[in-house]
Amino acid sequence: MDKITIVVDTREQEPYGFDPQRITAIRRTLQAGDYSLAGYEGSVAVERKSLADFVSTVIRGRERFHKELKRLAEYPDACIVVEADLDNIIEAKYVSGAHPNSVLGAAISIIVDLGVPVFFCGSRQLGCLFVEAYLLRVYQKVSKNDRQKTNNPGNHPGHD
Repeated sequence: MDKITIVVDTREQEPYGFDPQRITAIRRTLQAGDYSLAGYEGSVAVERKSLADFVSTVIRGRERFHKELKRLAEYPDACIVVEADLDNIIEAKYVSGAHPNSVLGAAISIIVDLGVPVFFCGSRQLGCLFVEAYLLRVYQKVSKNDRQKTNNPGNHPGHD
């Protein structure tokens, strides 16, 4: 498989370290998310959140985060990766007065109401592995679709 280029948002303070055999990482400002694929920045996005950041943004930074979520919802391939387990939320293993039901409800709302998947990946290391695998798979899908469009330029409805 070809090496792919992952775009890391310039505002990402602690970027993941991806497998250099499979990934080239470059830094650029992204309109949505923290990670994307070079050439697909307008359709692929992954938003990374630590547990503390996720709780803070869904409870206290709701309005600002909601704008970000609306942008993510417009992308065909977008998700949120939380570097924690669902157990960490249910057991309130975060520094916040937010009730676990409120945090869980916010996650469910993001998934159901906005159609943006939220993946609880357990840890930063697992989050990194997930993001790398997710972006590799999305790259396979979008590049295959691009190749099919290029190989079948007249293959549109209404054409013989």
